[in-house]
Amino acid sequence: MTDSKKCKFCNSELGSPFLDLGCQPLCNNNIPFKNVTISEEKYPLEVYFCSSCYLVQLAHSIAPEEIFNDYTYLSSYSESWLKHASEYSKKIIKNYNLNENSFVVEIASNDGYLLKNFVKEKIPSLGIEPAKNVAKIARKSGINTVNNFFTNNLSKSIVKDFRKADLIIANNVFAHVPNITDFTKGVKNLLSENGVFTLEFPYLKNLIENNQFDTIYHEHYFYYSLLSLTNILDYHELKIFDIDELKTHGGSLRVYVTHKKSRIYQTTKKLNTFLQKEIELGLNKSEFYYNFNNKIKTIKENLITFLIKLRKEGKKIAGYGAPGKGNTLLNYCGISTDLIDFTVDRNPLKQNTFLPGSRIPVYNTEKIKDDKPDYILVLPWNLKEEIINSLNYVKDWQGKFIIPIPEVTIN
Repeated sequence: MTDSKKCKFCNSELGSPFLDLGCQPLCNNNIPFKNVTISEEKYPLEVYFCSSCYLVQLAHSIAPEEIFNDYTYLSSYSESWLKHASEYSKKIIKNYNLNENSFVVEIASNDGYLLKNFVKEKIPSLGIEPAKNVAKIARKSGINTVNNFFTNNLSKSIVKDFRKADLIIANNVFAHVPNITDFTKGVKNLLSENGVFTLEFPYLKNLIENNQFDTIYHEHYFYYSLLSLTNILDYHELKIFDIDELKTHGGSLRVYVTHKKSRIYQTTKKLNTFLQKEIELGLNKSEFYYNFNNKIKTIKENLITFLIKLRKEGKKIAGYGAPGKGNTLLNYCGISTDLIDFTVDRNPLKQNTFLPGSRIPVYNTEKIKDDKPDYILVLPWNLKEEIINSLNYVKDWQGKFIIPIPEVTIN
């Protein structure tokens, strides 16, 4: 772990954190049942705002190799995310006339859930995935995958072995890269003269306004506004020319990027309006962030109070899902098996493990039917509609759902 109170992009002094979530374990390091006696490292989880370049970030950095070499998150286990990927692929192929003469590269391609849409259309594609176990799954699905972290040096190798990319995709990875300067250099080097780089990320404004503190964890080094992202890309002679607002991950942005010198893609009015709105709201000022700590303390108090009340009434409480965000929530609130009996997850890599920190056991989703809990705490609240629909059978025993974010509600 490294600890620097200087901005990871512009090197300015960061000052004091506006949010402190305590010391927490790595959120995706589930512990197999057989390793229950193993102790866990815990690291500070503090969030800072850089008043110079407006980048929100963690000061403490865990080496990516420690987080991503063996990874349990698989994109293919969310139906809504697969639909999102399919719709994106259709749109981008049509809008940018991608065909068998094009070359598409996805950074952090996971298990090939997205690139399979391009392969199906016979568009040459390459995935870059640092987790060995996940890259192996992608290759078995027929996705050409490089098992490595994306860097500027790797971009040079790809250009040499293949060619420059007409489309580079980076979904929910820009936050995972501690050396954002080297990463962006690599993107610029790999992108063809009139190529397009699309970038999706959870939107900082939504995180703050909708109390999404649980999306903060060690593998997310950065939290982006459009203003801060523009500063980073501008430094590397890249420009955002368009933007989409998305519902994914509690509210995300997709930006469309090209070389600054390219004249093919003109900046849209929508983008300029968006930037102006951020300035009006004050996303470039520290005052926008400093009440956040008090807001999430209220959520913590309300959730704990409600769970304790249910326990006193003799209710059975389970969780649904084992996402990284769920572990930030549970560990910040100090919730363990005293309040939650177990959780379930569709991903077999997470089943028969304990959640990090809380040590709540994770089982197959069938356990919900077997145990018939009175209440189910939905940890991946961004997928609440999909989850509630898939568990409609809990109505048979009058089961109810607890949604923790943006405030504690019962469904």
